[in-house]
Amino acid sequence: MAGQITVKVKNCGCADLPAYATCGSSGMDLRSSESTVIKAGQRGCVGTGLYLEIPEGYEAQVRPRSGLALKHGITVLNTPGTIDSDYRGEVRVILANFGENDFAVEPGDRIAQMVFAPVVKADLEAATELGDTERSSGGFGSTGRK
Repeated sequence: MAGQITVKVKNCGCADLPAYATCGSSGMDLRSSESTVIKAGQRGCVGTGLYLEIPEGYEAQVRPRSGLALKHGITVLNTPGTIDSDYRGEVRVILANFGENDFAVEPGDRIAQMVFAPVVKADLEAATELGDTERSSGGFGSTGRK
């Protein structure tokens, strides 16, 4: 498989290891290792019981699950959450409840998804002028509607 990496995982939770649901999946589901309730209009941090050793030059991104967002208004607040290669603590997910009802989370519930990606680092170069473009300094909505 092109682009495959090996990530060491320590599982201290009650859930199975994350896995790809289909051969075309880009994300692995993250499952809760604890019970909690995210009240309507509130946010909470949910543990997964997972600890990762991500190879240098890569990161893991924590993203919302579309079904939870559509059906319950549940999303990952700092989307995408970044897990750096030198972080060795528990993977925890900051969930926000934009729904009208409290949302109960139980151990084993799928709460987010995790995508691994290469990291590109930039060398910043101080400049007094920048090259011009067609868009230039046009901000939000400046490219029009389609």
